[in-house]
Amino acid sequence: MIHFANPHLLYLLFAIPIIGLLYIGTRIARRNKLKKFADGRNIEALMPDASRYMPNIKIILELLALGFIIIVLCRPYIDKTDKNSEESDEKASGIEAMICFDVSNSMLASATDDPKGVSRLQRAKMLLEKIIDNMKQDRVGLIVFAGEAYTQLPLTSDYLSAKLYLNSLNPDMVQSQGTAIGDAIDMAINCFNPESNMQKAIILITDAENFEDDAEDAAKRAAEVGIQVDVVGIGTEGGAPIPIQGKRNEYLTDYEGNLVNTAANPEIGQAIAKAGDGIYINGGSGDALSLLKDKLDTLAKTEYKRFANPSPAS
Repeated sequence: MIHFANPHLLYLLFAIPIIGLLYIGTRIARRNKLKKFADGRNIEALMPDASRYMPNIKIILELLALGFIIIVLCRPYIDKTDKNSEESDEKASGIEAMICFDVSNSMLASATDDPKGVSRLQRAKMLLEKIIDNMKQDRVGLIVFAGEAYTQLPLTSDYLSAKLYLNSLNPDMVQSQGTAIGDAIDMAINCFNPESNMQKAIILITDAENFEDDAEDAAKRAAEVGIQVDVVGIGTEGGAPIPIQGKRNEYLTDYEGNLVNTAANPEIGQAIAKAGDGIYINGGSGDALSLLKDKLDTLAKTEYKRFANPSPAS
């Protein structure tokens, strides 16, 4: 049986008959206007290059293309198992992890001391993709934050959906700028089901330039309810200027015209990780992923049932 990952988008199909009716209306109005100048035969003589059938063929093909695009956006898939059978539930064993991803303006700065180096944001995206790849049977969710925090993806075992958010991560996602790490941790805590017996972790990916709240207290609250807080630090202590989006070789300045330099703060990151019974990892090190995996592996895996992986519809 065919299912849709985004069934709400099927409502867009109602646009097809509406567009078709509008097209018919415009064609009738056009024909009535032409009748004011001449009858049918004379009009054909005056407009020899105008085709009677091509506009109709063109709109039909366009509406068909629109319909196929909408169906693709709905992500159809085929459930190969009987939904009412026990086989439709696939057994898995893992943990639950909420990833808090920093999208503040400082993440646009270079991840190295070279101002023209790869940005912290791009480095963080690459790490996030690899972190998701390492989560074979875990449930993962995503929160983005700057001056405020927003849940982008609730806990899921659909890693494909999680990866779809990677390209869209940027500072424009959050209107209020800043680095509210504490808010992000508190939101992550609330995303977990307190009745679930699965081991839980919060993975914080940030340059740890926190000026908004007390992130250590938030990490302590997480640890008190059994949630491990791990921090992946991005950037260097030397710092780098913040490039202005859309403007080449231009950087952010303060009100006095001085170049704004943003530096990573590993001390804050280490303090947050310590308060959350987790580990601080330098995201620029070659063994960052293995260190994070080893720390997450200290959490006991819990067996749970998840819906069998969908297969794309043919």
